[in-house]
Amino acid sequence: MNLDRDLDRNVDRPQAVQLDNRLRSALDPASPRMKANREALLQVLSAQRSEEELIRQGGGAKAAETQHAKGRLTVRERLKLLLDKDSEFLELGLWAAHGMYTEFGGAPAAGVVTGLGRVSGRLCMIVANDATVKAGAFFPMTAKKVLRAQTIALENRIPTLYLVDSAGVFLPLQEDVFPDTDDFGRIFRNNAVMSAAGIPQITAIMGMCVAGGAYLPVMTDTVLMTEGSGLFLAGPSLVQAAIGQKTGAEELGGAKMHAEISGTVDFKEPHDQACLARLRSLVEKIGERPATPEIFRRRAFDAKHDAPLYAAEDIYGLLNPAPGAGNVYDMREIIARLVDRSEFDEYKAEFGRTVLCGYAWIGGHAVGIVANQKANQTEKVAMGPAAGATRIEVGGVIYTESAQKAARFILDCNQNLIPLVFLHDVNGFMVGKDAEWSGIIRAGAKMVTAVSTSVVPKIAVIVGGSFGAGHYAMCGKAYDPRFLFAWPTARYAVMSGASAAATLAEVRAKQLERGGKILTEAERQAISDEIRADYDAQADPRYGAARLWIDAIIDPAQTRSVLIAALETCALNPEVPRFNPGVLQT
Repeated sequence: MNLDRDLDRNVDRPQAVQLDNRLRSALDPASPRMKANREALLQVLSAQRSEEELIRQGGGAKAAETQHAKGRLTVRERLKLLLDKDSEFLELGLWAAHGMYTEFGGAPAAGVVTGLGRVSGRLCMIVANDATVKAGAFFPMTAKKVLRAQTIALENRIPTLYLVDSAGVFLPLQEDVFPDTDDFGRIFRNNAVMSAAGIPQITAIMGMCVAGGAYLPVMTDTVLMTEGSGLFLAGPSLVQAAIGQKTGAEELGGAKMHAEISGTVDFKEPHDQACLARLRSLVEKIGERPATPEIFRRRAFDAKHDAPLYAAEDIYGLLNPAPGAGNVYDMREIIARLVDRSEFDEYKAEFGRTVLCGYAWIGGHAVGIVANQKANQTEKVAMGPAAGATRIEVGGVIYTESAQKAARFILDCNQNLIPLVFLHDVNGFMVGKDAEWSGIIRAGAKMVTAVSTSVVPKIAVIVGGSFGAGHYAMCGKAYDPRFLFAWPTARYAVMSGASAAATLAEVRAKQLERGGKILTEAERQAISDEIRADYDAQADPRYGAARLWIDAIIDPAQTRSVLIAALETCALNPEVPRFNPGVLQT
């Protein structure tokens, strides 16, 4: 008997069905609301770009002229020669120290440029001092910015290039630069740890490298130095003051001395241009470690064929950038403009609807997405004692079911070795008697535990609000995302400005009234307005980026390309520790 033939005769074979998991967009870019939002956001972006251009000028034109007079290039000119032509440079920490150190004249970008770029085809982390900003001295935020770059390099196993041109610690603030675990000395400790981990590090000294900072180049694998530069633990003046010895800078620690006598320098180069050419040549020869198989799933990717179905620029009309605007929108509209072919396998779509979870591809990289749903959810209860009743869930709020779903999804992604992307627009967890009775604390703890113990790469993007414990549950900065980006529409605080103003204004009013002052309604409003203005300023993404809580403020339309670059970086480190979530609340 031929079983196959018999089945063909008697049973209709099932027909294959083509899965259609494409997201459908309902956006109307021509609607008045979309047009108004777009215009407002483009104004914000224009102002932000102008600020960024000013930051990139470092210490300004006069300081750049001084640098050129020494026969040296500025940091941006060096980067232009170092990086591959027409390649993208993902700058990180551009806003570091923004609005800080004003009593010292400020420190644009904290006096150091960091970011990911391709050098001779190889993706590298670059750390480059800007000598036009206080001679490249290290402010407290300078040290933290370099440490953040090293952390990213460590987590992702990225070759790291240091372009050194620094006078060392900024002495007026030495107590905040020198001693702690997230201060200056940690940089050299990281040099050793990175070397032990097999991460290539090369330093090019193209200016001063003084005092404690002199250890950085010597603790890396290879050292280049240009003529006219200086490398010493103490400069000529300090040497004379300390031991009475008179010596010139070149004799004490110049390139010729270190190349011919101390043997500290591996390559002596005549000027910046030659030094950068040599650095490119050396990077070109860095080998790859024997192949650890790629463990994160990737597929062939064609930029045109696999592009999202909808224009990224549509996103501009989705959110009103004004603080406290109360944006209500379907987060799927954003996801549809980020993922390949706008395809999204939504997980538990009918359950816990204020958090969206699902699987997708971004630039050929498999990802799991956890996103706050900002559209309010109204549904009829289908069964049980409350059958037929209408239930409303507020968008942007994490309810018990949403937290349970997200926790389970994060566990599944770790089990299946799928990197996670978090899209924040969260007000926090639901409060009140019903929420407490439903076990919101237990469910929230489960979600936070899943995020905390997750071992796959995590990337976070703050789209709108990121408030309170919701920020933690969505993989905030304290939960070790490999990268954390923000849109200009982001707001980042314990609570919104309006909520904080209402609470703190009442507290201050009662304090004044206890002192015998009776406040008028106008005075109460003035107090509330002052508090809200201060709070909104601190919730602005530029405030967080200045303190390196945010790696970069990005153009919403560039989110997909930024995520692809971040995912490519994460894929460089295929080592994932054993996943052990510990004790989960059940």
